[in-house]
Amino acid sequence: MAINKNHEFEELGGVKCAIVEKNASKERVAFLKDLLEINNFEVVVIPSPPPKVAPAPKPAATTDAVDQPQPQSESLPVAPETFTIGVTNLAFNPTNAIFGRLLRTKDGHIVTQAYWYQKEKVSHDEIPYYENKSLS
Repeated sequence: MAINKNHEFEELGGVKCAIVEKNASKERVAFLKDLLEINNFEVVVIPSPPPKVAPAPKPAATTDAVDQPQPQSESLPVAPETFTIGVTNLAFNPTNAIFGRLLRTKDGHIVTQAYWYQKEKVSHDEIPYYENKSLS
């Protein structure tokens, strides 16, 4: 059981894992799996369960149309295929790994928050705010 929302555990495919991300797309899974495997983590990916959908309310019966059949062609929207990503190292926490500067890219750069969330294509090694002498 997780202490807080940022450090969740779950059994994925019969293996106890620290959850990296839930409801991730195929592209996101490929990105994170590659990044985590570069950093020597064993990654487990399983399909996320479909979201629970409440049944549609039935239309009220009217007395005007007694023998007219009601159209039943309403189709439910198809949920996108998503996945849950976990690592077998139970000490792993994505927030701590990013802000603790513990993850590296293929070319050796430190993984930044923007790179983790795929807002940047290349991770730029940033000087942490507490080491930046120009701000003093």
